[in-house]
Amino acid sequence: MAADDLIEMEGVIKEVFPGGHFLVETEVGSDVHAHLAGRLRRFRIRVVLGDRVTVAVSPYDPTKGRITYRHK
Repeated sequence: MAADDLIEMEGVIKEVFPGGHFLVETEVGSDVHAHLAGRLRRFRIRVVLGDRVTVAVSPYDPTKGRITYRHK
């Protein structure tokens, strides 16, 4: 699957789990279990409860995704 096949959605961090995993509530109303993308880990960008983020979700499994951007 190519990177352009991903669906990007915006949401809010609803719950924080250990190991860089989060529960994100999207604007559509669905919950997505997401982990941090490599760039966020590499540049040590902190994501905390209540942050607005962009999540890249696979069209095959819309319940799992990757956090690609933290909005200011």
